[in-house]
Amino acid sequence: MARRRGSPFTGVSIVFLKEFADHLGGARMLVLEWLMLLTGIGAVYTAIQDLRTTTSQDPFLFLDLFTHSRDPLPSFVSVLAFLIPLMAIGLGFDGINSEMNRRTLSRVLAQPIYRDALLLGKFLAGLATLAVALITLWLLIIGLGLVTLGVPPNGEEVMRSAGFLVVAIFYGGLWLAVALLCSVLFRSAATSALVALGLWLLVSVLWPLIVHFIVAAVYPPDPLQILFGGGPSYGQLELQQALSRLSPSTLFGESMLGLLHPATRALGPIFIEQLQGAVMGAPLPLGQSLLLVWPQATGLVAGTIVLFVIAYIAFQRREVRA
Repeated sequence: MARRRGSPFTGVSIVFLKEFADHLGGARMLVLEWLMLLTGIGAVYTAIQDLRTTTSQDPFLFLDLFTHSRDPLPSFVSVLAFLIPLMAIGLGFDGINSEMNRRTLSRVLAQPIYRDALLLGKFLAGLATLAVALITLWLLIIGLGLVTLGVPPNGEEVMRSAGFLVVAIFYGGLWLAVALLCSVLFRSAATSALVALGLWLLVSVLWPLIVHFIVAAVYPPDPLQILFGGGPSYGQLELQQALSRLSPSTLFGESMLGLLHPATRALGPIFIEQLQGAVMGAPLPLGQSLLLVWPQATGLVAGTIVLFVIAYIAFQRREVRA
């Protein structure tokens, strides 16, 4: 008589709790947390030194804590755009292949746990770990701003910074899905880590250069345009923006621009006619800013789902017997 398996939700919860405890108590998580904490707090501290003199003039002072930069340190948002992928890849690059290399994967699946429950539990545990780290860092920044600036944030600033936090978690989830996919596809943990890091460097550093060459190939330079010093055409701008948005870093950067800079009214090329009647420099309401960044946030979530589904299909076809 075949043994009856348990509920998939029970398997997910078991894997989630075990992996979540391992992440929070592991030395790897401790190193990543301190790296993010020290770098982020350093960027915010330098911003606070410059913002102390503008407490009465700036209506969105707390949002400037996230976006203000001063040489040699970048802004806090720029630091997160660099560190979140590293943290997500560090949490997920050996999620599956380490089990296979230790010959424990077949033993785990011999228990009443489905394959999809195992993969989903590992993903949710990594995402929860990222969320805990980011929420803790967000609360520390808010507290540091309250202590040093002496001005409490208003309701809109809290909502905008909370929206930034949610998008940052989505951004980390996408790179966690990339790491898990590499962990399923490659037997060696070192190979999966190198491939995931290579993809991150490709879309974050090299992709803007590749986009430039693609646009130049599709729209060759016009000699008259070069002679009279004209700017790029609307078609060039549209193609460049569409290709750039294939990068998660671009989607994350545009989301942060729309949420943390209330005066942002568009994230792409606009016509002069569209600016008629607009008060330049006036902040947008929170609802309008959310509508502005909704496509970017949806793109991050959709990319996460697609990558996880690919990892799920590959894992279902993988031979796991020792």
